[in-house]
Amino acid sequence: MRLPKCLDGEKRLFWTPVPRFRGDSRSRRLCLKSLGAPQCRRPATMLVDYWFPLFPDKDQMAIATINPATGELLRTFEPLSESEIEQKLQCAAATFPGFRKLPFAERARWMSRAADILESGKEDLGRLMTTEMGKTFRSAVDEAVKCAWACRYYAENAERFLADEAVETNARRSYVRYQPLGVILAVMPWNFPFWQVFRFIAPSLMAGNVGLLKHASNVPQCALKIEEILRRAGFPEGAFQTLLIGAKQVERVLNDPRVAAATLTGSEGAGVEVGVSAAKRIKKTVLELGGSDPFIVMPSANLDQAVSWAVKARIVNNGQSCIAAKRFIVAEPIAEEFERCFATKMEALKIGDPMDLKTELGPLSTADAVTSLQAEVEATVKAGARILTGGKPLDGRGNFYAPTILTHIPKDSPGYKEELFGPVACVFRVKDIDEAIRVANDSRFGLGASAWTNDPAERERFINEIEAGMVFINKMVASDPRLPFGGVKWSGHGRELGVHGIHEFTNIKTVWIEEA
Repeated sequence: MRLPKCLDGEKRLFWTPVPRFRGDSRSRRLCLKSLGAPQCRRPATMLVDYWFPLFPDKDQMAIATINPATGELLRTFEPLSESEIEQKLQCAAATFPGFRKLPFAERARWMSRAADILESGKEDLGRLMTTEMGKTFRSAVDEAVKCAWACRYYAENAERFLADEAVETNARRSYVRYQPLGVILAVMPWNFPFWQVFRFIAPSLMAGNVGLLKHASNVPQCALKIEEILRRAGFPEGAFQTLLIGAKQVERVLNDPRVAAATLTGSEGAGVEVGVSAAKRIKKTVLELGGSDPFIVMPSANLDQAVSWAVKARIVNNGQSCIAAKRFIVAEPIAEEFERCFATKMEALKIGDPMDLKTELGPLSTADAVTSLQAEVEATVKAGARILTGGKPLDGRGNFYAPTILTHIPKDSPGYKEELFGPVACVFRVKDIDEAIRVANDSRFGLGASAWTNDPAERERFINEIEAGMVFINKMVASDPRLPFGGVKWSGHGRELGVHGIHEFTNIKTVWIEEA
């Protein structure tokens, strides 16, 4: 089973759900025992029957850089003390009143400068990302460039997005004005250590907010580098600060009255924790949580093209992306050929050193991630699934897992219900479009979906009937600064990016004016 992330976006939530397994209670206990977890009954209102504490003897994980390709511990950091956290909160609160009054042109100049720094340093930044979390160097360089794109997009468009909107009423004049909220806490994950942060930074700072970043504990140097980039770009010290803190310290920051709102990208459990804490103090949140995106292939699709994109959609970021395709739903007339071609291409992937430009699949982020993924695969197979290829960790050092395809997925298995975070694809055969849509929607997640068809009627049905925040036709799901990003159901609420993203952390103020 997948181990959801804790408040800092990592897989270390104190209590986390375990999916129902087929078989008797003994098999459930053995599964839990294999993960080092005691079994515990929780209230019937929970979604699942069994929960367990993760790392029960550890109050927080170390803030450290460990190379996922080698397992080498490179650097450790001490978490901030209470007095240091207080200093940063004071700095952020003191900066906001002046920062919000700056003209858009001034903030845009700094944001454009940040884009320049990202682009000019893309290779150094790429090496840092690869070293800390294992993504391929090529994709890490692309990530730095994408961050620059987002910075320029909001530098060029924020003033227009936030301009007063006239509304015709009975008033002499009435309009909507967008104003910043204040200090925003961003709790971010490790899997896209720069992109996840900059898609928050660019719209939020351009709107006049100031930010505090609690990044994942395994990418501390990325977190510090982002603060350095913004400082070099010209932003004042309190406009954006990195907090090197453990998960247990997040609630203390979120509860502080100087923090106006929060955004989190992470697991369902992390979203619940932050959402509940924020709700108790009536604070706005944007939550981008897990996803188990369907990738649907119909008979009218270009099969060769669909298979090629299926591989890319499953192994993006070494299979560790919330919008990576995870459930491959294929029409029966083409399913056998799809599976054959899919397996051939997955088996041909070049796996190895993520710094090698020829590498297509690198390591998972941590050794724990490999253990968790293997437990999910084994549980799914034990429930009745079949392994078409892969199905196990690779020998040797580093956190490498074989590209895997599972078929005949039982409904009560992790492969059906959970988000498998790694290069494991689950293939489902369906009779027609009705069954394809039913299987696609038979998930508590609703982040993205990709459908491959050249039938206009089918396209329209997928767009209208799939329960997801994003539907891509004949294209893998991807984020774009120009379009809103987010999901429905247990994938979260609110939107990042686009015009909708910059409005999330603003006071949408109604103004009505009459003559005295």
